[in-house]
Amino acid sequence: MDSCGVSRAAVIVAYFLVYVVWGSTYFFIGVALQGLPPFLLGALRFSAAGLLLLAVCALRGERVLRAGLVRRSAVSGLVLLFVDMAVVMLAQRYVSSSLVAIVASSTAVWIMLLDVPAWRTTFRNPAAVAGILLGFVGVAMLYVEQLGASASAAHGERGVALLVCGCLSWAVGTLYTKYRSCAAEASGGFAGSAWQMLTASGAFWVCAIAGGDVQETDFASVPRRAWLALAYLVVCGSIMAYTAYVWLLRVRPATEVATHAYVNPVVAVAIGAGLGGETVTAVQLCGLVVILLSVALVRLRRGLLRLRRRG
Repeated sequence: MDSCGVSRAAVIVAYFLVYVVWGSTYFFIGVALQGLPPFLLGALRFSAAGLLLLAVCALRGERVLRAGLVRRSAVSGLVLLFVDMAVVMLAQRYVSSSLVAIVASSTAVWIMLLDVPAWRTTFRNPAAVAGILLGFVGVAMLYVEQLGASASAAHGERGVALLVCGCLSWAVGTLYTKYRSCAAEASGGFAGSAWQMLTASGAFWVCAIAGGDVQETDFASVPRRAWLALAYLVVCGSIMAYTAYVWLLRVRPATEVATHAYVNPVVAVAIGAGLGGETVTAVQLCGLVVILLSVALVRLRRGLLRLRRRG
């Protein structure tokens, strides 16, 4: 148990889900998109995940219909899940996927800069700040060769602006969830996460219907592998990994949890090489080392704090 009374094993499992399982969703999103349009995919994913999680919470005896919980969770769901993912989908019309990955990883930097309540702790530790900045460099190294090989489409600056807005939305949503939504779930339940997903799914359904995704999709012709990928995203990506992310925000500093933005691309590259037959270059391997070093630096802060307490 740590100083907050949280099981160390639980924290390790949660970080595995957020780092590795969540990172694997990049690959499965690509598979699912081979048969389902983006907004319809988001609508189906978060509807199924939200309903399943809400049912589990109700069976566990949680009070799932509290007005304050639903209201705060709705804000988190729109800002954290819907806006960020919708922006990424739109940005990919203007810029390459490699640039999307690089800019999206800056979320960790934004969280560090916007987490005002933690400034006193964060900026007193140069290792943590260096780790966050170094991680961004590492992600850039993972994708810099693809970036050079595939030039951005027209209006690339528009895509970058959208991505920055998406990163800010995820950062603001993360901090709102940590300091407001999680407070409504002090008992440790996950009904708030379920409502976040259901709120996001509602917004995705509006976009899917308004944009013609629902009307134009022939569900009978959607390949089986796309449905299986969707099932993986529902169970592993949303119910397991996303709830682990929200739980970690309760028990760990947001800057530390934000390191997932650096590790997820590493997992995506590894899975792309293993399952997709993609080539991993020497520059990418160096980027992997840099990212691992950056995460170690951020984690070093908590190790030093423990040593000080023991001393």
